[in-house]
Amino acid sequence: MDARLRNLLNQMLQDRTWRDPDQLGRRIDMQEQLERALFHAGDSLEPSLRQRGEGLMIELEVIDRRLYHAIRADIRRGQGAGRLLHWAAAMPRNGDEEGYDPLDALLSGVLDLAEPGNVPELDAEMVFYQPTPARHIFDLLARVPMGDQDVVIDLGAGLGHVTLLTAICTRARCVGIELQAAYVTSARQCAQALNLRNASFIAQDVRHACLAEGTVFYLYTPFTGTILRTVLDMLKREAEDRPIRLCTLGPCTEVLARESWLTMDNISERGSVTLFRSR
Repeated sequence: MDARLRNLLNQMLQDRTWRDPDQLGRRIDMQEQLERALFHAGDSLEPSLRQRGEGLMIELEVIDRRLYHAIRADIRRGQGAGRLLHWAAAMPRNGDEEGYDPLDALLSGVLDLAEPGNVPELDAEMVFYQPTPARHIFDLLARVPMGDQDVVIDLGAGLGHVTLLTAICTRARCVGIELQAAYVTSARQCAQALNLRNASFIAQDVRHACLAEGTVFYLYTPFTGTILRTVLDMLKREAEDRPIRLCTLGPCTEVLARESWLTMDNISERGSVTLFRSR
């Protein structure tokens, strides 16, 4: 195991072009390789070799933090969309529907969300929180036009990845509705730190929320069964007053596809965001 890690370190240090800020994807891959190698080596690893590996990990993280800091500064000036959309096009993608990839590491570093406090147990029919993979959010932004007349409501927003990124990259007003107050606190702190005046978060059960201003609604299957049925009936009533769009990811997509008041706007690749419009 020592020889394997030594060879890995030598390979990484022979070509140090990974220091270039644009080599983020390569650095993330290097960090993953080093983490696996150090973990599997265990306590038997030669101390000097472990020190070299951990030292390289720190150097990689420092370079990444500088990049994230620069992107955050751009966002605070209202210029973050271009940087993030550039990275969305440049970073490697994971083909797994629910898996995460280097683009998620970038978004996590840029948003720098505070770890939420105590999160109570979920009620039946409420789905355990998982953030939407970043590539799906960028796919949504590319395929669903949103302007300053739109109000985008994320139903079951969690820590607010969709709301925050949409607020950065569009001029729409973005609202995240989330039952867990600890998640809302973290999301609000992030929006304030990034000077996102078009992003807001509400700690509320979606079934009791006012949806009257929404023009675009996003659901990453935050709930199932009777809760989903109640929310869909609420959205149907909203659609009687104005046209609305619904963007879905995960198992709830099949449920919405059976709704007679909705039409699927386009056929997306399996596992990507699906867009519905009210009839």
